Amino acid sequence: MAGIHYPIDGVNYGNPDVARRYLEEGAWIDSTFGEALQATARRIPDKLAFISDERSITFRALDELSTRFAAALFNLGLKPGSRALFQMGTTIDTVIALCACYRSGIVPVCSLPQYREVEIGKLAELSQPQAYFVQGDLGHFDLVGFAGRMCDMHPSLTRLIVARGTVPEGAHSMTALLESHTLETARTTLDAVRLGSEDVLSFQLSGGTTGVPKIIPRFHAEYLAHAAAWATHIHAGKSATVIWSLPLLHNAAHLYAIVPTILLGQTTVLMPKVDVVRMAQLIERHRVTHAVSIGPVAPQLMASPQVLESDLSSLKGFFCMSRADSLESFLGVPCSNLYGTTEGLLLGSAPDADAFIRHHTQGFSGCAFDEIMLLDPESERPVAPGEMGELCFRGPSSLRGYYNAPDINATALTGEGFFRSGDMMRAHDVDGVTCYSFEGRMRDNINRGGEKIGCEEVESFLSRHPAVLDAKLVAMPDPMYGEKGCAFIVARAGQPAPDVAQMIEFLTSQGLAKYKCPERIEVVDAFPLTRVGKVDKPAMRKWIADKLAAEVTAGA
Repeated sequence: MAGIHYPIDGVNYGNPDVARRYLEEGAWIDSTFGEALQATARRIPDKLAFISDERSITFRALDELSTRFAAALFNLGLKPGSRALFQMGTTIDTVIALCACYRSGIVPVCSLPQYREVEIGKLAELSQPQAYFVQGDLGHFDLVGFAGRMCDMHPSLTRLIVARGTVPEGAHSMTALLESHTLETARTTLDAVRLGSEDVLSFQLSGGTTGVPKIIPRFHAEYLAHAAAWATHIHAGKSATVIWSLPLLHNAAHLYAIVPTILLGQTTVLMPKVDVVRMAQLIERHRVTHAVSIGPVAPQLMASPQVLESDLSSLKGFFCMSRADSLESFLGVPCSNLYGTTEGLLLGSAPDADAFIRHHTQGFSGCAFDEIMLLDPESERPVAPGEMGELCFRGPSSLRGYYNAPDINATALTGEGFFRSGDMMRAHDVDGVTCYSFEGRMRDNINRGGEKIGCEEVESFLSRHPAVLDAKLVAMPDPMYGEKGCAFIVARAGQPAPDVAQMIEFLTSQGLAKYKCPERIEVVDAFPLTRVGKVDKPAMRKWIADKLAAEVTAGA
């Protein structure tokens, strides 16, 4: 089963000798996602795979429904290697649709439901998808109508597939497609599909500073192994019950929730939206053992005393991006910081790890084959022990190259093939284990609750406003999301600068996703400059952080 059966132009498949070694040494799993689901369904057919308030689904039902849907997609003319844009929520339907694509070799382009004309347009131009999956009842925005307009604008998008909503003329109903095949006819149809474990599984997305989408191909063999290594690392696996409340298309959702469920047989509880009181109730009801917070979940928990009214004793571990010590003190269960990047590295620590590792570092990799170095960004030389350096890594799941992006790839990796994360870390030796603490970022972006916002991209949109002469966007601290965007604006002479609400209305009218819009505006006469005359963004970040701190003190 090893090998690349359906190569995609623009994908870097890496060195065949290295791939062979990874397979031989167990760093990759020589299987496909569909085979893993079939094997788990045979082993534990009646166990619940995914649970939600709307419905739950067993492994047998998930295997059968996704097989039927996969055959229907195949008969629509979508073949292995075809790309499909996804804008769907955290639901069982999304799981079925993803599993169907993975079974048939269709490659999901895992975009966010919040994306609008700017982001979807760029992704469509770059990936040339032939299909577009949308959820018809996701929030108040008319996602189906929006998808129809995008299909009209991008000729490659010839098939619109709608789940959970009114299906317009010319589009395809997910329900109708499912009903078009029996299990027997579906299996016969899919007999023609023979995927290789080194074929592309999905196109995941990476944030950047300029807003230009960067697509990260992930592959069956490495993705399965990556998720398995993480589950082992945090003492999860087949007996675990995990809860997930964030976007299901995220790389994080795949590695923490979807892939280990399919491969190992864990049960995952899905929440369509973040509601921390309901989360606590579901933890009690389903005896959840592991919870993961990427973004605002942990701060919201600590701000909601009602969550402590639920019995959380089943939790073996809660994993968050930062402040694990505070969360542990609040919840009374073991909590660990983690670090993850779609480019292929996961750092974390088990619930029984040393408290310093769990609370004051982001832990260490659970993959024995990962190589991690902290390098001087200018020279690519290793920094001295205890000093900060840029986190660089290579390993079985590490980025081999962004999709169809030779110019970006030329600078994304070091001369030795290590991916340059742009994140500054410090190494700590704890009883012979090297752990890493996050110290800051080199790149000009904002991490708003786990979603990366490229400052340069937003600045270009801010400057389109007729009252704005120039604008800069910087990160400001936020207790819930970690960071939010603050825009420093130089207004045109004689024109009043827009307030936040006016700017958001303008930016979204230009097709920018709302979550990228600044949430504070500071009007200035000029930007601070460094000694060499460049805009001093660190000074701007410090200024707004100090101003926010003073406002909190004054309001205390």
